[in-house]
This record gives sequence, C-alpha cells and structure tokens, in this order.
Amino acid sequence: MTPTIANRSVGPIGFGLMGLTWRPQPSSYDDAVKVMKRALDLGANLWNGGEMYGPPNANSLHLLEYYFTQYPEDSDKVIISIKGAAGAHGPDGSPENVRASVENGLKILDGKAFISIFEPARIDPNTPIETTISILSEYVKAGKIGGIGLTECNEQTLRRAHAIHPITAVEVELSLFSTNPLHNGVAEACAELGIALVAYSPLSRGWLTGQVRSLDDLPADDIRRLFPRFQPEVFHLNLRLVEGLEQIAAEKKVTLAQTALAWVRAQSRASGAPLIIPIPGCTTVARVEENLASVELTAEEVERIAVILEEIPVHGKRYPEMWEQYNDL
Repeated sequence: MTPTIANRSVGPIGFGLMGLTWRPQPSSYDDAVKVMKRALDLGANLWNGGEMYGPPNANSLHLLEYYFTQYPEDSDKVIISIKGAAGAHGPDGSPENVRASVENGLKILDGKAFISIFEPARIDPNTPIETTISILSEYVKAGKIGGIGLTECNEQTLRRAHAIHPITAVEVELSLFSTNPLHNGVAEACAELGIALVAYSPLSRGWLTGQVRSLDDLPADDIRRLFPRFQPEVFHLNLRLVEGLEQIAAEKKVTLAQTALAWVRAQSRASGAPLIIPIPGCTTVARVEENLASVELTAEEVERIAVILEEIPVHGKRYPEMWEQYNDL
C-alpha cells in the first residue's frame, strides 16, 4: 500500500525548503526553483518550510508562491507543511498569534498553493496546547488548511493535542546523531495514533555528509560553531562516529548521506511507526539527486549500525542552551 499523509500519497523522502540554517542558500529564487522541481520529479513531494525561514518579505512562503507561479500544475502534486506561530521571544501559541500566522501564510500564497499541514514552531510553554490546537482546528474545519502538525513535542503533549483534533504529522530531529524520538515515546505514540513522523536534520547539520572533517571546514561565521556537537573539545569524538558509519557506506558503495537517510527510513520498521519521512535540505540539483537515490539497508546493516551507535556515543546536546530550552522533550 502506498503511504499517505494529509490524504495524499507521499514519497520516501521529503524536501526541506530554504531556511535560517547553516547551509548557504541558492543565489536566486530561480536557482531554488530548479532544485525544487528536480526534487518533485524524483518523488520528494512533502515540502517542509517555515514562516520564520527567512525575513518577513522573503521566506519559505514567498519561495513557494514564486514556484507555483512558474508551475501552477504542480500545486496538486505537493504536500506543503509550514511551521509558524513563532514569537519574538520564543514559541507563541496564543490564539492571536496563531491566527495572525496562518492568515499571513494564506495571504502570501495567494491561493497558488494549499497548506496541507500547519505546525506551531515549537511548543509554547505559556499557552496550553489545547488552546493552540483548538484555534488551528477552526482553520481545518473551514477548509483553509488541511491538517495540524506539531514540532519538537514530547509524548504527553502529542497525546493532549491529538485528543483535541487529530494530528497529521510530528516533526522532530531524527538522525544517527539524534535517536531520542525512537526511545522517548514519540515514535511509539505516532505508531499507535497513526501519525506520520517527519525527521528534520536527518544528516545532523552536515556531520552525516562526510564533508566536515575538522573545524577548519566551517567558515568563521558558520552558525554550527555555536552548537555543542561542533565544539573543539568533542569534535574529534563525534568524528569517530562519522568514520565508523563511513565504513558501512564504503562497503555498500554509496555515500554516507545516502546511508544515513536509508537508516532513518528503516526506522519505520524498527519503531513500528506507520511512516517516517526524512526531510534533508538541498540547495543544489546534485545534492537532491544524491539524497533521493534508492538506497536500502539490510537488517544486518541496521544491526551493525546499532552496534556502532552503542560503542561510539554522540557527545554534546543538539542545540545551544538558548535554543535547547524551547524543545518540549
């Protein structure tokens, strides 16, 4: 049976739209459109972006509006997931901010594309999740958005939200460097409730591309220099994990990135979740083609990776403290 999300068939890998990340962005919208078009041609039809991914006049929503102006025939082929409802000082799931965020997205897209899933960007600790979901459910019932997602939520928050309105997808960081969702009840709850799990940063901010061998590979102003796992005292320790995983990739004659993405997809079987979709960010056609190549891991290879993860632990938290506080995990 073909997997579905938001009532549409979905490919095995999604696509992360341009955002405020460590990656250099395409030099123009036209360059970005070429990457997006190739991704869709290769089956990556879950597109994930955010209202805060870029400045107010040039974020993911503006890029989507530009794309579908060029290719209006593709609007029915893509599942669009948008994060929003961020505040100036952290997550803001208040009714006023949620409404303003959704309305802003609808205005920018101007009917050229449909928001299949709207996700509050992180969980607002100052607003009950029931309040946030109740507002979004009004937009679903009115047909203005297709469904509701959650980002970086824990199992309890997910269950509380789902009790108010069915949750379509949960977006959490999941990679060979970040396996927590498989053990903290989130993946298990998704399996039980029939919710898709969307894995962001499946290549762990470049660690799992094999292109980062030393701190000198990061520009002086690279935001990754702020992240705990890239600090000088642990960098060499985390590189050991990369080197161990590269051995399996070399034996398979595939890239490390392809191996890492195949591992994420394989967790659907391991966790029992109905659907796990990695959403690597790609800024070039070549990277899209690499990431969407058909690579599968055998049960033996998955077990070998499990042994490597046990023998070589990851050092450092996922985020700097100033951002770690916003993860509801």
